[in-house]
Amino acid sequence: MLGADLRRNVTVIALRSGELIIHSSGPFSEADVAAIGALGRPRWLLDGILRHDTFAKEGRAAFPEAEYLAPPGFSEVVGFATDPIVPAPREWNGEVLALELDGAPAAREVALLHVPSRTLILTELVFNFTDGQPLWTEFLLRVAVGGEHHPGMPRPVKAGVKDEAAFKASLRIVEGWDFDRIVVGHGDVIESGGKEKLRQALAAAGF
Repeated sequence: MLGADLRRNVTVIALRSGELIIHSSGPFSEADVAAIGALGRPRWLLDGILRHDTFAKEGRAAFPEAEYLAPPGFSEVVGFATDPIVPAPREWNGEVLALELDGAPAAREVALLHVPSRTLILTELVFNFTDGQPLWTEFLLRVAVGGEHHPGMPRPVKAGVKDEAAFKASLRIVEGWDFDRIVVGHGDVIESGGKEKLRQALAAAGF
């Protein structure tokens, strides 16, 4: 963004069946496609928020046989058909939970929980960048997120909340899930203590 690398984390979830969920599309190289294919069968490619269409066509081309899941309205932007994430495919039952964060209609972010590994997977609800970023990146993070971004809620996400009660109700459900690790869409993975760090970031943003 504006010359700063805010990164795009791609998460691969391997189900017990051997099928894969690829969370977030990216500029996949042939080596990336081969490495992911070695883990199992790419069954679903997923973008968890309306704004994440940057690499959608590249993802579609890299995994043409995968079912593309995204929030309602995504297909109109990218120009090809997608299926909704919620309700989650029945094949995920017991392994992956999916919940749309209500009250933010311009984003429609969907949070995932990988139950076996106690991992919460987010797209833009919070960023997580440690100190010591390049000067320009740090400046943009302070503009977009604020001085505390380890982790922190981006200001556009907060501004996009139009029904605070509905949004908070969704957050309460997420906070009630059993997770310790958080994979964020942008920044570093929160390897432990994720639930408390998420609570603190949301509280700092007024939620």
